[in-house]
This record gives sequence, structure tokens and C-alpha cells, in this order.
Amino acid sequence: MNYNPPLELSSDHESEFNHKNASIIWLHGLGADGYDFAPIVQQLNLAGVRFILPHAPEMAVTRNNGYIMPAWYDVYGLTPISHEDEVGIKISQSYINSLIQNELDRGVPSERIVLAGFSQGGAIALYTALRYPQRLAGVLALSTYMPLKKSLAVEAHVANTKLPIFMVHGVLDEVISLETASLSRELLQDQHYAVSWHEYNMAHNVIPAEINDIRHFLQQILQ
Repeated sequence: MNYNPPLELSSDHESEFNHKNASIIWLHGLGADGYDFAPIVQQLNLAGVRFILPHAPEMAVTRNNGYIMPAWYDVYGLTPISHEDEVGIKISQSYINSLIQNELDRGVPSERIVLAGFSQGGAIALYTALRYPQRLAGVLALSTYMPLKKSLAVEAHVANTKLPIFMVHGVLDEVISLETASLSRELLQDQHYAVSWHEYNMAHNVIPAEINDIRHFLQQILQ
């Protein structure tokens, strides 16, 4: 699988990335790229944080009639959980693990690393974070769901059983339904994860009120 180098940004306008003491790896949604969330990095205005915005590889997406586009895994049915691309999900997990390792090699402790993602990217962020063998700072799951739900109880790593999870969804979302997201939240809560759940009057997008809540969450877990 071919990956272009991720975009690296800071919201405090410092040119020296080596002085960052926390890292946020933020995954875009289906058909987008790492630049999709670059404007939000500036809006968050978090000092001392390195943002890593990776680009998904291009692949044929079955649900979109085989059209080739950036995707973290294939999508088969009208609903994301009807038939899941387990192989593709695990390939993306391995790639995100390598990005985490890059930050560890730079001297950022694992407990200062956040995984974040929107839609399909959020699914990979959730999947990867809960299985990662070292404690992470938290995970942002935006307009998304938990993929491969049945494997979580077996594959989840004890290092992240207390991982703070910020999970948000739009009540008007027609891409990933509120019901699908709510079932994922209930699964996480049933397995005793700390989920901070937020609903917004929006569709499959990001709004200013959500960005403000994201900032507060990140300030809390990275203080």
C-alpha cells in the first residue's frame, strides 16, 4: 500500500516541530485527504502540539461503483457495518501504528499522543486506539462508528481500557446514521470505556460548536 508523507502542522505558529510535547494524529474521511482538517488545526489554537494529518491511499471503493479515491478501507454496503473490509481495516491500523511509533521515536510519550478521525478516519482511530499496547492520551471519534465490533472484547488491550473517548455525531447525519453511532457508543459503555458523547444539530460535517468542545476535551487530556 502506497502512502504519501503525512502533512504536519502546528496551530501556535512555531517553526520548530522538535519542541512539541504532544502529538495528534488526525485521519480524514472517505474521498478526502490530510488537508481536509488543516483549517481546524488553526482554529483549535493548541500550543506545543504537533498535528499529523495522514493521507489515505487511493483504492477502488465498492459502494461507489469501484471509483478510485482516498480510502482507509473498502466500503461494500449502504450501511458501513453491513459487510466490513477486515483486511483493509487492519492494514490501516498497522499504518497508524507506524505513525505513532514515529512520534515515540521523536520523544513524545505515548500518553501524550491522541488519535482523531472523522467518519471512516474516525473508525480507524477508534479501532487502532483501543488495541494499541501502550497508554494513549485519548481518541476523537467524529461522526463515526466502531468497526468490527465483535472482535473488540477479544482484541482490546488493557493499556487503554481507561482511554478518554470523545465521540460526537450529527442528528441529521445521512451517511452514518445516529443509530449506528449510538450502538457503537453503547458497545463501548457496556465494556466500561469512558465515553464523552455529544450530539449536534448537523449532518455529516463539523460545526463551530463541535470544534469548541473538541478544544476543551484536548486541553483537558493534554493539560
